[in-house]
Amino acid sequence: MQRLELDNVVKIYADKTAVNRISLQVEEGEIYGLLGANGAGKTTTMRMVLGLIYPDEGTILYNGKPYNKELRRIMGYLPEERGLYPKVKVSEQISYLAQLRGMSVKDADKSLKYWLERFEVPDYYDKKIEELSKGNQQKMGFIAAVVHDPQILILDEAFSGLDPVNVELLKSTVKELRDKGTSILFSTHRMEHVEELCKNITILHSSNTVVKGNLKEIKSKYPREEVVLGTSGDVQGLEAIPGVTEVKRTEDGYSIRISQVDAAQSILNTAMSQSTIHRFEIKEPTLNQIFIKAVGESNE
Repeated sequence: MQRLELDNVVKIYADKTAVNRISLQVEEGEIYGLLGANGAGKTTTMRMVLGLIYPDEGTILYNGKPYNKELRRIMGYLPEERGLYPKVKVSEQISYLAQLRGMSVKDADKSLKYWLERFEVPDYYDKKIEELSKGNQQKMGFIAAVVHDPQILILDEAFSGLDPVNVELLKSTVKELRDKGTSILFSTHRMEHVEELCKNITILHSSNTVVKGNLKEIKSKYPREEVVLGTSGDVQGLEAIPGVTEVKRTEDGYSIRISQVDAAQSILNTAMSQSTIHRFEIKEPTLNQIFIKAVGESNE
């Protein structure tokens, strides 16, 4: 089931088009990646999804229906700029926010305590936000976004500023929410997180969609330009192979740039004739490489 659908959505401010005909669909139990450099249109898109601003053209549907105020109960939002009040206790403001989303006082308190236990910080219940570290303030913001068990969750740079342990904790939590059926619109500059979490993506640049679709299918359309070669000894003559554009020595072998995938077989044959091979991989392009190419090409 499509939880969230944007169809040819446009937003214009005076003479500037902030979002130009973006279309995407987020299924039930899916994490959808929304990517782009600063100013690309991501935040404007998320604000339209949240009903904070309205599109000038196009439609946004939630479970097949247009926006109405009751939808606030099924939506959660973690903004990039965290917005919890520093001098108010965690319990008071998160419970209040949950009640604004339609929860009873009792259910809000029960859910908050569950999430504090989940993040192994139950003693933060009576602490003020300003008493917590930046990373723990961020976790409280995440709890505020999910405490009412939303069907649709908007995450904007959810992992920024977190140490690796807490990044893994939040990633595992996001996956759990996905597996329970939550539909998540996920925006970040960290491409490795998108590769791990998202099945489908949209890349925006200067308000326009430059890449869209299934991540695996997108990767299959871009050439493989790197061979990783692990060897027990030196290999001579790799630079002379047709299609090889660069050879770098690594700790356990070579990283080789190629302009045509056919060069990979010649690399393997050359290496096998001179050394023992313990790794050979024609690497698929990373999302970071695809992003740079897509955004660069759209500027040409």
